[in-house]
Amino acid sequence: MSTKLLYLSNSDIQDLQITPREAREAVLGAFRDNASGRNVGLPKSFITIGPSSWLISMSSASEGDGIATVKCVAVVPVEGTQTRPVVNGLVCVSDYKSGVPIAVLDGNSITLIRTAAMSAAAAIYLAPEASATIGLIGCGLQAFSHLDAFVDLFPSLRRIYLFSRNVRSAERIATVASEKQLDPIIAHNPDQLLSESEIVVSMIPSSPGLKPFLDARSLPCSAFASAVDGGRSWRPETLTAFDRLITDSLEQDTSPVDASGSYVEGVRFQDDLVHLASGSSRPPVPIRAFFGFRGLGIADLALAGLALRKARAFGVGTILPR
Repeated sequence: MSTKLLYLSNSDIQDLQITPREAREAVLGAFRDNASGRNVGLPKSFITIGPSSWLISMSSASEGDGIATVKCVAVVPVEGTQTRPVVNGLVCVSDYKSGVPIAVLDGNSITLIRTAAMSAAAAIYLAPEASATIGLIGCGLQAFSHLDAFVDLFPSLRRIYLFSRNVRSAERIATVASEKQLDPIIAHNPDQLLSESEIVVSMIPSSPGLKPFLDARSLPCSAFASAVDGGRSWRPETLTAFDRLITDSLEQDTSPVDASGSYVEGVRFQDDLVHLASGSSRPPVPIRAFFGFRGLGIADLALAGLALRKARAFGVGTILPR
């Protein structure tokens, strides 16, 4: 049987110009569909291949959207002066009915967009309204995508705090933030950032010898923290300072993780984005809310479907023979 694959590279996905709003709505739609049983996403599977190194597989499918996806990801720390990304992956898309592969997408680009969209989706329900300050902890590629996502969701933002072990990385984010009419402040210690930020996003990659350094008690009484790192950068003994602890899927994770990737003992997630997206309202009183997550396949399914629709409409991508 002769079939063809549509390949969307990193450059192709950038050419699609997926907006933060499009990504956020696609992710929210996927979580609503999951709550009503219209799609399926299996928990991540991990193979440990070395210190802080994993091979990860994420599978999901939607009969209504007519596609199934598998995202294969390798997470391997960068050593020395290497410039390759820590996370590398591909998203394989198959036709739901026939099972025939129809597309392969650059997984790095999809992951950046969908992760920021998930943080923003949770912020709709958990972040203070009209937030004016945001703090980014870790200033790699995820910081750029989160900056875009939160500026779109909160036009009220006026000031951004940045904390990174690499000052040049923080300076690059500061330049982009200034272009978006935000006042950037490079923080010299994490407590300064936490105490001044109504929204915080922690994006610290796993690495040997990592020690948690974020103290939840330093946050304002009304604050939202999105832990893209699953919680590894937060001091476990301070997590009880949060009034609500939420994850993307309770089926996948029951607790935040520590620096070693193990579940934090004595702290459990109380709810998940599947339930929030199905109709929960914003908390009635100021709270500290923690959204800790490591990603779910249905979000990749949503972004892959969105990217394919736009690629077909705009004629973007390369057709490959099988």
